[in-house]
Amino acid sequence: MISSRFGYTLLVFALLPYALLHLLWRALRQREYFDHVPERFGYFKPASERPLIWVHAVSVGETRAAEPLIRELQHRHPQHRILLTHMTPTGRETGAQLYGSGVERCYLPYDLPHAVATFLDHFRPVCGILLETEIWPNLIHAGKQRNIPLYLVNARMSEKSLRRYRRFSALAAATLNALTGIAAQSNSDADRLKSLGATSIVVTGNLKFDHEPDTSLLAQGKAWREVYGRSRPVVLAASTRDGEEALLLAALHAIDDPGLLLVIVPRHPQRFDEVARHLSRSGVAYQRRSDDRPIALNTRVLLGDSMGEMTAYYAACDVAIIGGSLLAYGAQNLIEACAVGRPVIIGPHTYNFAETTRLAIEAGAALQVDDARGAMVAARALVGDTARAHRMSQAAELFARQHRGATGKTMAILKF
Repeated sequence: MISSRFGYTLLVFALLPYALLHLLWRALRQREYFDHVPERFGYFKPASERPLIWVHAVSVGETRAAEPLIRELQHRHPQHRILLTHMTPTGRETGAQLYGSGVERCYLPYDLPHAVATFLDHFRPVCGILLETEIWPNLIHAGKQRNIPLYLVNARMSEKSLRRYRRFSALAAATLNALTGIAAQSNSDADRLKSLGATSIVVTGNLKFDHEPDTSLLAQGKAWREVYGRSRPVVLAASTRDGEEALLLAALHAIDDPGLLLVIVPRHPQRFDEVARHLSRSGVAYQRRSDDRPIALNTRVLLGDSMGEMTAYYAACDVAIIGGSLLAYGAQNLIEACAVGRPVIIGPHTYNFAETTRLAIEAGAALQVDDARGAMVAARALVGDTARAHRMSQAAELFARQHRGATGKTMAILKF
């Protein structure tokens, strides 16, 4: 058990060779990991002298969740620059798509004392905002030493994460209490953070509810639906993870409905070609979104191999199955599907979105099933029951609207 930041730092240095090997392995699969490597160790291009607000969003989901908050920060503090840091190339690319030159971007360094100190001294943020579960002891300690207000916002703490942090509870408590404030997504998240020793917590709700669907993507999705065939049932498997595509494909064969189109959008772009190879080996008739061709009548699966178009995929489907929930990945975000007004089907593994899933089910916006076969059977039943699907669609939109407001509550706790 690690009980001090010194012991934690020794462990970070000990694990550094493994981190570098992991970075190399990721880069061999996604060559963008080779870019900007010096930033991961605290080496950056010269910075402007204008005051800067720093937001850390580790990857794609957090970057999208941060959008309403970043827009509000830009509105209220136009004299400040916004720096958005990430840990993954896909997160960085998403930031570029959403904000263009309106924000600066770089990687957050590894949690090495010298690297994080250099980062903070180089950019000198007037405020730091960490999203969700980014609890880095050396970074947060360095911020406190420099009197930089640091906040953990849209904070969540699953039971799985709680068990992991309890292994070094003294360090976790010290780190959490070095933060200026914590904005938790739910009462359950707040209670788990309190059980680790955190004290300065406000429940603000989930920023993802404040994300407005892009109207151009909604229009794009409607156009796609015309290409799919207006009368053809369309089931979307959104943000699938490794192993789930094979289960869904087997379930598709089992329900034996040749008219149904299954749209599969893998969570990670580096898996697009891998999933395409699996579809080829299976013998199923499939097409790729990137080919941009009309969908043939005999096509059973459309592989959504594009980034930044999830809203369009939701707008083009009848029912959405949420990836990451069919195997033990903890589920991906179901809020975007609800905001577009799509009935949601989610599997048994929801620890990343446990509270949101519970509320969506209670609202009549979502159904929970035991496995991939159950998901496809439920989806097929819904597309054949238009009245029930319509009720769920209306419930989903209402559910998404009723839980908005986290951005304003979060802004209220930020002091700098």
